[in-house]
Amino acid sequence: MSGYLTTHVLDTARGQPAEGIEIALYRVSGASRDKIATTTTNADGRTDGPILPESVFRTGTYELVFFAGDYLRATGQARSDPLFLDEIPIRFGMDEESHYHVPLLLSPFGYSTYRGS
Repeated sequence: MSGYLTTHVLDTARGQPAEGIEIALYRVSGASRDKIATTTTNADGRTDGPILPESVFRTGTYELVFFAGDYLRATGQARSDPLFLDEIPIRFGMDEESHYHVPLLLSPFGYSTYRGS
């Protein structure tokens, strides 16, 4: 089995999946960052497939950028301009060929992540 990467976004302030959040995936090498994928969350707050499928998986350092600002504005949760949270980068390493799941738990004033299953 080769590795792959999945993600999802939960809106913890509203207690539901976050639909319509754009996500970009970058491969990081030293000071350079190369975009390798973009996607948008569906009604379940998930992507329709792995953001990094088995066919192109490589171990290394990656960064997911969640464009949360547009979502927070669209759901009426944006209370100021500039927003406290707009683009949320999460940089992480994948050192083995297995399933990595990196979710985002989001509210207008905080977020958390973890390696899920």
